[in-house]
Amino acid sequence: MADLPGGPLAYTLRRSSRARRIRVVVDPARGVIVTIPGTRRLGIGDGRRFAAGFVAEREGWIRRHLEHQARQRAATAERGPLVDGAAVLFLGREHRVAFVPARSSARRSTILHDAGAGVLVVRLAAPDRRRPAAVLADWCRARARATIDAAVAVHAAALGVTPTGISIRDQRSRWGSASRNGRLSFSWRLILAPPEALETVVVHELAHLRVFGHGPTFWTLVETRRPDHRTWRRWLRERSMELHGALAA
Repeated sequence: MADLPGGPLAYTLRRSSRARRIRVVVDPARGVIVTIPGTRRLGIGDGRRFAAGFVAEREGWIRRHLEHQARQRAATAERGPLVDGAAVLFLGREHRVAFVPARSSARRSTILHDAGAGVLVVRLAAPDRRRPAAVLADWCRARARATIDAAVAVHAAALGVTPTGISIRDQRSRWGSASRNGRLSFSWRLILAPPEALETVVVHELAHLRVFGHGPTFWTLVETRRPDHRTWRRWLRERSMELHGALAA
């Protein structure tokens, strides 16, 4: 806890052996997290004082992010539960959800995407015990898999890289990741965002298969495929809580 001009500010202090410098993250779920390098030369007391000063210097930035997340949280709450007629994002557009019963012979629920009308028709089968939100989330995950695989195929060839594997998850701290052994991981919730945002994340992670780190060489490589990457990275930051809070029961 830091006593600052704007009032008390709670934060979590963590030490990381991989961190090269101190950094602060405002996480929607975990709050303010300050990470300091895990060097032996920096004692616990020194680390706490260093973190407190760092937080004080960035108080304005931190509070702006906290306020933005509070507004996002309120907007998500206003949407209410996922019921018939509710609005959800899909491919960056607001769609109305219509829940209808499936044919009596249907064993599994299905979804029809009417792009022209902006409607997702969820046909609920009686034997399907999944919650309506889970039915929609599973369908979105499948659409995300197909869309991300297609984007990877296009951009990997152009960048001259070959992923060793691709996984689709519901990761909360990042939209995508790349390991040094060539494995890529993406959040299925990218399918809720505009296609340009999804492609930006795909290009970002593929570029890491050639350049690890976020130096000038890396960003120059990203710009060869998505010159507008800043626009879509900003869109994802601003709508992060909305996307992660979508499809709640």
